[in-house]
Amino acid sequence: MVARFRATLAYDGRAYVGFQRQAGELATIQGTLEAALLTITGQTVTIIGAGRTDTGVHAEGQVIAFDVDWRHGDAVLLRALNATLPPDIALQDIRQQAGFHPRFDAEARLYRYTLVQAAQRQPLWRQQAWQITHDLDAEALAAAADLLVGEHDFAAFGKPPQGTSTTRTVYRSAWAAQRMPFGWLWLYHIEANAFLQHMVRRIVGVLVEVGRGNIRHEAVATALTNGVMMNGVTLAPPEGLVLEAVRYPDDVTLLSKRGRRPPEEWNDE
Repeated sequence: MVARFRATLAYDGRAYVGFQRQAGELATIQGTLEAALLTITGQTVTIIGAGRTDTGVHAEGQVIAFDVDWRHGDAVLLRALNATLPPDIALQDIRQQAGFHPRFDAEARLYRYTLVQAAQRQPLWRQQAWQITHDLDAEALAAAADLLVGEHDFAAFGKPPQGTSTTRTVYRSAWAAQRMPFGWLWLYHIEANAFLQHMVRRIVGVLVEVGRGNIRHEAVATALTNGVMMNGVTLAPPEGLVLEAVRYPDDVTLLSKRGRRPPEEWNDE
């Protein structure tokens, strides 16, 4: 009998053109998972994801669902999938959950962006972070990040599916810094009900310019009001971005206000 399975997925996105299946022979997370399920079960299965991560973006807590006729137990399916998938994709858990939809049931998605501030190249961080050499003003970063919290029109920071709203609700937007032997490690966390395409990477690019003193933090408020993208702002590279978690109503660690659903038409990083 066909059952709905829910799973948490981690992946290194460097070798893939994003989560969503593409035409042709392009490698995607969705397509790779579907091929693994076909190999194991002999069934053509469609994977549903909570977030459509972009080319090169990673995940620790992507959530997926699929329907399959499987009679050998959840743990056996988990082992079989992880044995079949390439080393850069791995399921972290799996269980049956009737009626579950990873996209429409989600209340929030949490992304983390990593910056390395160092005078010299850091080879061990090159695939996990955006390396910068200039100093950042922590107070300016915090002030600008705070402006993003709440319900706003984020047209200045990303693109929605055609003809849909650019309004999103951000529940958390915060920076943390840690002193390292090579310099500083900066982590930016942002949690929202949904995201526009490239929204997090453009936000990080803008905030870094604020931290460098090239843009006043008040300009972020102006961009939220007029919906106009700032000229000359770098889109932060994808290797620093990780989909850290997706929050659901039964998740006790949910940071955001409960009872909100993402737009039916949505995009993601």
